[in-house]
Amino acid sequence: MLYVGIVLGVIALLLLIALIKTLLTPSLKSTYVADEPVAVSLPLAEKLSKMVQCDTTSFEGQNDPERWESFHRVLRELFPLVHEKLEVTDIDGNLLYYWQGRSREKPILLMSHQDVVPAGGEWKHPPFSGAIAEGKVWGRGTSDTKCSVMAFLQAVEELLSEGYTPDCDVYLSSSCTEEWGGDGCPKLVEEIRRRGVDLFLVVDEGGGIIREPIGGIPGNFAMMGVFEKGCADVTFTARGKGGHASAPPKNAPIDRLSAFVKDVNGYPFKRKLLPEVAAMFTRLAPYGSFPLKLVLGNLWLFGPVLKLALPAISPTAAAMLRTTVAFTMSSGSEAFNVLPRSATVGANIRLIPHQGLEKTLSILEKLAKKHDLEMTVVSSNDYTEPVDIQGEAFRAVEAAIAATFPGLPAVPYVMTGATDARFYQAICPSCVRFAPVIYGPEQMAGMHAPNENIEYNCLPGAVRLYKNLIKGQKRN
Repeated sequence: MLYVGIVLGVIALLLLIALIKTLLTPSLKSTYVADEPVAVSLPLAEKLSKMVQCDTTSFEGQNDPERWESFHRVLRELFPLVHEKLEVTDIDGNLLYYWQGRSREKPILLMSHQDVVPAGGEWKHPPFSGAIAEGKVWGRGTSDTKCSVMAFLQAVEELLSEGYTPDCDVYLSSSCTEEWGGDGCPKLVEEIRRRGVDLFLVVDEGGGIIREPIGGIPGNFAMMGVFEKGCADVTFTARGKGGHASAPPKNAPIDRLSAFVKDVNGYPFKRKLLPEVAAMFTRLAPYGSFPLKLVLGNLWLFGPVLKLALPAISPTAAAMLRTTVAFTMSSGSEAFNVLPRSATVGANIRLIPHQGLEKTLSILEKLAKKHDLEMTVVSSNDYTEPVDIQGEAFRAVEAAIAATFPGLPAVPYVMTGATDARFYQAICPSCVRFAPVIYGPEQMAGMHAPNENIEYNCLPGAVRLYKNLIKGQKRN
């Protein structure tokens, strides 16, 4: 009884400390909203519209030079000073702009891709109409990510018109193979490497200004992606003798695959609150309700509970804690009454640093062997190294966000998807994934889906953010 009493006393003391700490932490509110005059927003919307009207759909392994040249003609028309004053290099449709600064020290690179995914399904406005309606620009690529391409080109166009010369060298990069992880960006990276450029900072898509990033935390937040989970596509094949379905054998191919899928879905992939994830929760805590503030603001106490509870609260947040395996493809017999001689499932795997590519493939291989399956790795790349969130480059982006968007909190987070920035990691340790536009629920739902759109009142802020990055807010 004495031991139980001591334990309960310690727990009560810890809860009291957490409670006092929470009560002493001021509650904060995200106050930023995009409130721009239509006279400022609409011209930018019209430029984005013209860019969206160019169908820049990319397909794996296919190259269509005319598609990219048509788009580049539009860029030259919309941003004449950029194409007159900057050095432009076109590598198989992938663009690299160079703007010479006063110094070669600490060059920066702003990037976003020009290609888009196919536009299937039913659309409210045709996917390549670039329709401007309801305060939005509609069409494939509006939010992913011609908005960013437009914004940084417009930022440079405006600075050139003012006669501005940057303190440091500035590069603009835009690949045309991002959507399928092609060789476009690697070619641009190789060109940067060939020139011997030591990049101080790369800013790509990935994060953005997200509305209510976690349920119960209202308002807009600048979610800054600081590293990407790795990605692997793997197939698992079960073989059998085939035959008529009227006499099914034990352990037929699909039976074994089903048991394997169940085992993988039940496997306890290690959950861990990485420093970047902990920083995200800690920064968000003051903006939440009291219970959220108590839990997120005291991870030293509630971290273990949060790791267990997150999957039920937010699948997106839970994916930041562990490696995930999603079974996305399957094949077997072509007839109902025929047993397959072989059946296959395909999995998309997203890899976290504490259980990366090698460890995860080893786990899956053991499980596959248990069910007599063949495992084939179709493609893979491991996680990227995290940006130093206390470092100068990250702070430079934070400062530019603060200068551009008063009242907008900046928060680091983990990218569960993939971007072209991962290719730049080889030559720049500070690749921040942040597109300075607002992604509300409607915009998030339109990503790679019908009715993609962007609210055009956020476009002026995006232009200003890139101008502030180029001007080097708080960068020494």
